[in-house]
Amino acid sequence: MAQLHDLTALEQGAAVRAGEVSPVELTEHYLERIGRLDATVGAFVTVTPETARKQAADAESTAAAARREGRALPPLHGVPVPVKDLTQVAGVRWTMGSAAYAGNVATVDDHVVTRLRAAGTILLGKTNTPEFGLPAHTENDLVPPARTPWDLGRSAGGSSGGAASAVAAGLAPLAHASDGGGSIRIPASACGLFGIKPSRGRVSPGPVLHDVTGLMTHGPLARTVADAAALLDVLAGPMPGDPYTAPALPPGETFAEHARRAPGRLRVGHITEAPVPGVELDPECRRAAQETAGLLRELGHEVEELTLPQDKTLARAFTTVWDVVAALLPVPPDGEKLLLSLTRHLRERGARVTGTEFAGALQRMRGIAQLVEDALQAPGTGYDVLLSPTLARLPVPVGALRNDDDPEREFADIAAFTPFCPLYNATGRPAVSVPLHWTPEGLPVGIMLGGRYGDEAGLISLAAQLEEARPWAGRRPALW
Repeated sequence: MAQLHDLTALEQGAAVRAGEVSPVELTEHYLERIGRLDATVGAFVTVTPETARKQAADAESTAAAARREGRALPPLHGVPVPVKDLTQVAGVRWTMGSAAYAGNVATVDDHVVTRLRAAGTILLGKTNTPEFGLPAHTENDLVPPARTPWDLGRSAGGSSGGAASAVAAGLAPLAHASDGGGSIRIPASACGLFGIKPSRGRVSPGPVLHDVTGLMTHGPLARTVADAAALLDVLAGPMPGDPYTAPALPPGETFAEHARRAPGRLRVGHITEAPVPGVELDPECRRAAQETAGLLRELGHEVEELTLPQDKTLARAFTTVWDVVAALLPVPPDGEKLLLSLTRHLRERGARVTGTEFAGALQRMRGIAQLVEDALQAPGTGYDVLLSPTLARLPVPVGALRNDDDPEREFADIAAFTPFCPLYNATGRPAVSVPLHWTPEGLPVGIMLGGRYGDEAGLISLAAQLEEARPWAGRRPALW
């Protein structure tokens, strides 16, 4: 018999609007699963049952009134959506995955949380993240590590590992996440989910900790393309003070509608090798991309193999910017000694970067982004979409990437684990990770599709076409 967590988020929202399911019933169902399973998967840093129950009761009252009055409600009204713990929710503990902030409580809502409240979603809690979201795993000194439900000995990836493990384990129907160097797409791949890294400026980063580099964005993690698109509709939109703004959809259109539209015939560039010298692809990651290229051809798309130059310039510029981002983090003086080795290492490196070196790294990053744009959008030879594996490796064992004794080695291992993802943060292009492949042992392998700047809608349509051709939502980990 189907259970509530078998329903997609949009199905749950429709059931709430019809009066077939109560937001209170949904919330209690997920709180029970969190209480029973979270210690196993490490999805949450903080659970907020009182807040969730109050919001659920309010959502039920609003839904009942809307039914009486014949008023429409947002598609995700009454649906639980946890928030990543790098993001502020007023009155809720905000640790950023760091022991230095273990007792910290946020005093304001980030803009994405304001939008989630306006959409009528329910806050189950704050999902697990590594310290300040800096590494590609989700292991900190506050709570147990986030694990992929497909193999509990392996990492859920990071830095949105808690969000991904929550959705993949059925502890939430979908989740808010964020991505500065792959942090939505990495755990999407490791946990067999669909994740969207939106274009730069699509989602507001404010109002407090604006990202001056343009690398970071908020986005959705979900089991289906349509669910993720619906959550992107909630999160997207400019706010006063935003340093970047992505082109808006035509009036009246939504991303959710594009999950029901055919993408048309596209020209796809299949990136066959990692654009980082010395990185070898796991055979299953290579096979996943090759099979997807074949599937795209069967669907009528033109696919051409593409090799990006193995140039260290972008990696060096990205690393310099990442170091400065770490150094800028507001750590209280008495909290430095509580930081993890990698965080201290990056902050020490960042503190040695001069203003002109930082500006030069940003300039090089923008220059390379422009070269990429010019090459990939050239008339007659450009590509609508870029295809690659999301990661160079399968989900790694818990602890395999974290290296407190040698943080420099840890950073190098992370770069080799995820050589494809940072390109889209540097260029500001949108990218998605699509769960199209599983190994014979049952491990998920994500496929990354990168689109033209501002064209999340096109990626959503293409991903939905792939989902229809090779459905994945019926796959369930054993603890489901």
